[in-house]
Amino acid sequence: MPAQSKAQQKAAGAALSAKRGDTKVSDLQGASKDMYDSMSESELEDFASTDRSDLPEKKD
Repeated sequence: MPAQSKAQQKAAGAALSAKRGDTKVSDLQGASKDMYDSMSESELEDFASTDRSDLPEKKD
């Protein structure tokens, strides 16, 4: 499932980075922390790899 906004794509990228051990989990906050807790690495990859060019800043 692709991300539906730039904010969602960015949060998924942060959560994915923490899942892979590149950043600290304690650095996550808000949506990225929720995504880290509730999504698998493959789900986060799908969200984070979404092309941002046609996405709105935030989902309505």
